Amino acid sequence: MEIITVQPIVALIAGILILVMPRLLNYIVAFYLIIIGLTGLMGTGGL
Repeated sequence: MEIITVQPIVALIAGILILVMPRLLNYIVAFYLIIIGLTGLMGTGGL
């Protein structure tokens, strides 16, 4: 599984959770941004 395929899955899960529990929006956005940041650092760290 490539790292590129992780981001759409995380976005889909975050979207579903926001629809089910809108109060979790802040936490989901923060978690999503952390994941995107970590995958970006891992991608550039390998160069």
